Amino acid sequence: MPDAPRTDTIPTTPQPERTPTGSIRTATGSIRTLTGSIRSSSPTGAIRTLGSNPATAPIMLHPGDAIPLGRRTLYIILLGALTALGPFTIDLYLPAFPVLEEDFQTTAAAIQLTLTGTMIGFALGQLVVGPLSDKVGRRVPLIAVTALHVLASVAAAVAPELGLLGAARVLMGVGAAAGGVVAMAIVRDLFGGRRLVVMLSRLALVSGVAPVVAPLIGSWMLTLMPWRGIFVALAIYGVVMLLSAIVFIPETLPVARRQSRGGATMLQRYRSVLSDRVFIGVLIIGGMTFSGLFSYLSASPFLFQETHGLDAQQYGLLFAVNSLGVVTGVQAASRLAARFGPQWVMAFSTAVLLIAGIAIIVTDQLGLGLWGTVIPLFVFMTACGFTMPNVQVLALDRHGKAAGTAASIIGAANFGVAGLVSPVVGWISKDAGITATTMASVMVGCAAVGILSLWLIVRPRTVGMLAP
Repeated sequence: MPDAPRTDTIPTTPQPERTPTGSIRTATGSIRTLTGSIRSSSPTGAIRTLGSNPATAPIMLHPGDAIPLGRRTLYIILLGALTALGPFTIDLYLPAFPVLEEDFQTTAAAIQLTLTGTMIGFALGQLVVGPLSDKVGRRVPLIAVTALHVLASVAAAVAPELGLLGAARVLMGVGAAAGGVVAMAIVRDLFGGRRLVVMLSRLALVSGVAPVVAPLIGSWMLTLMPWRGIFVALAIYGVVMLLSAIVFIPETLPVARRQSRGGATMLQRYRSVLSDRVFIGVLIIGGMTFSGLFSYLSASPFLFQETHGLDAQQYGLLFAVNSLGVVTGVQAASRLAARFGPQWVMAFSTAVLLIAGIAIIVTDQLGLGLWGTVIPLFVFMTACGFTMPNVQVLALDRHGKAAGTAASIIGAANFGVAGLVSPVVGWISKDAGITATTMASVMVGCAAVGILSLWLIVRPRTVGMLAP
């Protein structure tokens, strides 16, 4: 697939406007602030804030460079919490799978389908929310879809039978979609280059750790309440995020940068993003990494609680340990990507994913028991942490003008593909039951596809280094 122009080349027609802070944007593109200072744009896209001595005024390449550290920290916390809403919606009830199987008198495969429905709803929701946020701004879609999540969570909490629970879970997935995609788009609105790496690594830390920590919290909740209480808690979480979005999160996409008569249509943005060879390659890598992760998540309640005899609390502790691997990987990846390039970090991490998956199969076939599975599994989770932020960086750094569209495609691919692939573990295990070998077989296949995508589609040597 030939290289395509990055979407930061899509033309827009800026209009004179009053900024959200009350400053005036002049016809030349400069901004006169309320204090009288002038922020002027250079031909390179840099912004200089002119104070008492314009000659020594700092140059800011992106709008977020002017945000004070305290407010930037607040944005990280709120956007991280919004990003975590999706993984918590998907994974918080995983420890309750055996209980749901007993309460509804059904099979493990049927319970796994509720997880698949949630991830598919999450993927479809992002495909709508992302482009919509490029057209009407970030806040309106975020608020509307998060409200849907609250209503669907209440419906799941009172669902009398499995079919209604499954339908509510699909709507919960749609409702949780706005958090992750809009959070990534807001970060891309504000930052670029290496600071974008740092900011996205914080969100990737949340999106990587949340699926691992959520079952731990769900296990603890099951000691205090029935499984329906988990969905009540998710409804409360959604309400908190809804109020936070209304009160604290500003609009980061000015009217002049949204779709207009002279701007790009939704179809043009999709075409520009999907015709980018590098974007397609990292999209496949991200989808395969999440598929390997969710294959583990969907199989683990049965593998560790039924096969290895762990109780809900021990199962949750196992997830807590694995979360340390994800944290380590994400934090190391942000530093290494800025120095060596995200494509080369992924060259390392995808190879480790494959080796760790093969090691799980080997140790299981040798009969090494629980520890034989847990140790290479920890390595696999760490490699996931290395991979995920670099997928986001490579994809979004190339498509600043269509950040919402690009972020929605990433999220849809990650969770949609994972929702389709992860039930394969249950399908190939329907006769002999879920084992470490059947789980790891899917993980190995996903890692292999990711490696092929990196070297045949992305082609690391053709990708340039990040801008400062």
